Amino acid sequence: MIFAAKARIEYRLILFLLFYFLIFVFYNPGTIQAQSNNNTSDSTKANTTKLAIIGGTTIAFFTYGYVIQNNIWWKGEQSDFHFNNSQDYKYALNADKLGHFYFAYLTTNIYSDLFQWAGIKKKKALLYGGLVAFTFQTFTEVRDGFSKGYGFSWGDFAANFLGAAYPSMQEYYPALKPFNFKISFYPSEKYKSGEHAYILDDYESTYNWLSIDVNGLLPKSAKEIFPDFINIAIGHSVKNLDGFGGGNHELFIGLDWDFEALPGEGKLWKTIKRWLNFYHFPAPAVKVYPNVVWYGLKF
Repeated sequence: MIFAAKARIEYRLILFLLFYFLIFVFYNPGTIQAQSNNNTSDSTKANTTKLAIIGGTTIAFFTYGYVIQNNIWWKGEQSDFHFNNSQDYKYALNADKLGHFYFAYLTTNIYSDLFQWAGIKKKKALLYGGLVAFTFQTFTEVRDGFSKGYGFSWGDFAANFLGAAYPSMQEYYPALKPFNFKISFYPSEKYKSGEHAYILDDYESTYNWLSIDVNGLLPKSAKEIFPDFINIAIGHSVKNLDGFGGGNHELFIGLDWDFEALPGEGKLWKTIKRWLNFYHFPAPAVKVYPNVVWYGLKF
């Protein structure tokens, strides 16, 4: 009976989130007003067909994501809803919080582009994209709350919110635009030994990067000195995790490639360059903590 009650709660939660998202996506925004520089009214109408495509594809991907997460994390014994306050900040040395931030940040950017494709203005598209990302991430956190081995995490919840909000913050506060986030993966010994079935589930194989557009920070007179396609990156990973607070952080400083600075125009090429910029491709770097190691190419 208890399990059935929990199943009904989860089922209602899934239906609620899908219902909420369907209303959001299929709602015809009508005419979206925006003020141009000369204070005249400019308007566009969102394309309902494109929004329907986005909505249907989203439901399919959310469902697929739920299945994958269920196979990786939620197969174990269920429990009453609870918070994870004891192990949450220990088992991955908070590297998981960076992952939560990045996933919400990436998803927000994806949906912002999709909503702009459907005819929604950029600032509103960023807001709607953040709502989509935060909705899915919040569902994941609530589902964790019913898993005995996990539990709802306020730290994850905060990282989800910040990741979903950051792209909008960059639009409203241009000083943030030179600071972007990337991810990269390189198989750890634990992953190669089969300890993790998915590389996404292995924090020791995951590297999170803050990519800094140096040209975006330089004064106009100095912009020609530093190459447009080279950024500076600060990286982080963890090693020797035992799940109980043991292990160590790793910090890196290196170069990063700005693909959007590559020559060439055209809508498709510009889109490809933009999306390449969400991954940190191999570049020279130095590990500065806990020891110093120089890398000709750091993956």
